[in-house]
Amino acid sequence: MKNYEIMFIVKTTIGEDEVKATSKKFRDILTNDGAKIVDFNEMGQRELAYEIKDCKTGFYFVITCEASDKTVKEFDRLAAIDSNVLRHLIINKEK
Repeated sequence: MKNYEIMFIVKTTIGEDEVKATSKKFRDILTNDGAKIVDFNEMGQRELAYEIKDCKTGFYFVITCEASDKTVKEFDRLAAIDSNVLRHLIINKEK
């Protein structure tokens, strides 16, 4: 298990319930595969530095966790194909 910091941005054009469901879905992806979430920070709606997929704002979420490489790769794969996620970034804190 390695320490990771994961940030993802969810579209603001969807409803508030769908934003919460998306953030829960991605937390569950980690925990269902054995990861331990150390900290979950919901940073709220923020203006983007540049427009992404016709969106000027997004809901930011940051997760600090201990997870296996397999779990993080699955998170990365699912975040890349989810239409509600504008961007995501995974940082290995041990490097």
